[in-house]
Amino acid sequence: MTERDTVLITGSSGFLGQSMAKRLLERWRVVGLDMAQPKTPLPGMETVEVDLTSDESTRTAVEKAVELAGGRIASVIHLAGYYDLTGEPDPKYEAVTVQGTRRLFDALVPHRPEQFVFASTMLVHAPTEPGHPIDEDSPVAPKTPYPQSKVDTEELLKARHGDVPIVLLRPAGVYDDMCRAAFLAQQIANIYEKQFVSYVYPGDPAAGQPYVHIEDLADAIFRTVERRRDLPTETTLLLGETRTMGYDEVQRRGRRTASRRRSPRSGSGCRRTCSRRTRSSSPG
Repeated sequence: MTERDTVLITGSSGFLGQSMAKRLLERWRVVGLDMAQPKTPLPGMETVEVDLTSDESTRTAVEKAVELAGGRIASVIHLAGYYDLTGEPDPKYEAVTVQGTRRLFDALVPHRPEQFVFASTMLVHAPTEPGHPIDEDSPVAPKTPYPQSKVDTEELLKARHGDVPIVLLRPAGVYDDMCRAAFLAQQIANIYEKQFVSYVYPGDPAAGQPYVHIEDLADAIFRTVERRRDLPTETTLLLGETRTMGYDEVQRRGRRTASRRRSPRSGSGCRRTCSRRTRSSSPG
């Protein structure tokens, strides 16, 4: 390894991208690619603006990023993609996630990156009953357009990666101590605000959504880059905490936290609940 080894990160200006970049900057030079500059740039990191729906923009951005790298590209961490909360089909899934990845990958191939890491999702797998965890060999059966777009992109990369090793990361829902996790935050907010919907769940209350703390995700990506030369040409990694709290357990903890008297120094109920989850759910 030399000091000129560089990691490129797409989606680098967002919540995930900034956290991943901060961790990777401990070892490598980092160049970001995103639609806009970050609100608070990280010291030592430059960001190149790109539109992944445009062939010309993608080629130009990659050329500039490679120029800024000034040497070997150790890895490309591809976080950028399309997502919305509706669960409805949208042409942007194909345009941004699938074809955007194709444009990016094709533009990178001439520069021979040592690794291409694609951020997929655990949601590509079929759900299981409580007590039956999934693994990388579990059936793939996406239920909505978002994970379907990830499956389509995984298949695209498998078909065209050639000599460039690929890693397909399938993380669980990502959260931090401030509850920046859309579904978990909404559930806790409903409890805290005593909304009626917080008492209703149309399914097995023991079922739950797996999560992974953002620091654990950053560490996993760091290790993936660090060990890139030891990995096979195609690697699939499922990332999540070993214990999943069911809907009913989140309800109980949320109500217990919300019922406590808040002090000026205590912070929000959402933050305390997420912090409790981190301590109780992280693998030992």
